[in-house]
Amino acid sequence: MDNFTLYNAPQSTCSQRVRYCLHAKKIDFEERKLDLFNGDQLTPEYLKINPNGVVPALVHGEKSITDSSLILEYLEDILPNITPLRPKKADSIATIRAMMRFIDEVPGPAIRIPSYNLAFLPHYRSMSEEEFQSLCDSKPLRREFLMKMGRTGFPETDMNEALERLKRGIERVGDWLAQSNGPWLNGKELTIADIAIMPIIVRMADINLKYIWNKLPMIEKWYSNIQSSEHFRATFYHGSLLTEKYPHLANVK
Repeated sequence: MDNFTLYNAPQSTCSQRVRYCLHAKKIDFEERKLDLFNGDQLTPEYLKINPNGVVPALVHGEKSITDSSLILEYLEDILPNITPLRPKKADSIATIRAMMRFIDEVPGPAIRIPSYNLAFLPHYRSMSEEEFQSLCDSKPLRREFLMKMGRTGFPETDMNEALERLKRGIERVGDWLAQSNGPWLNGKELTIADIAIMPIIVRMADINLKYIWNKLPMIEKWYSNIQSSEHFRATFYHGSLLTEKYPHLANVK
């Protein structure tokens, strides 16, 4: 099998998805950690790999695969018999993909707002207006998001909207677990849909948003189950949580 190289960042939720899947598939890979604040993802060398200037990117032989959801699907396509993470039947695959689409459109974008406001904003505040504008212009996928945040952070209305979207997302996950009878979103077997939502739930727990599912015990049980896996421990090595890099966040309410 060709070599695998993962370009990622420890605290990136999208990177965490792919790390987990690689470990679950028992794939030996070289991990290249990018310092996003240092601009590693914007170097000419990396932009040849991922023109969008975001992480992760998986290089497999001569091929570069970008976007975490697509990487999860790609790994399942090429290694379907090693720790299968997707059902075999077409209708069941469609169900998994619908889950992933919802995750990527509702809770996925929503978790960025509290993450940026609580952890990353001080970095942007330290920039001049010209530096910040240059940074925004260099990020084709995040330009409008960063411009809206600015150097003063997202306003309370945006934070409240993000929290409401996270609440709706978690409630939908609870519905999926109830329909499947658990322990996973599709029933007895872990799938790439579980891996897709995993870093969002981990991030919520890390920045004191667990209260959002305090009336949904199936979410807490799911969280406990995935935390107990060996792949989880390999994925979330020290420095992968925001509170490990920014200890003050442990006390933020």
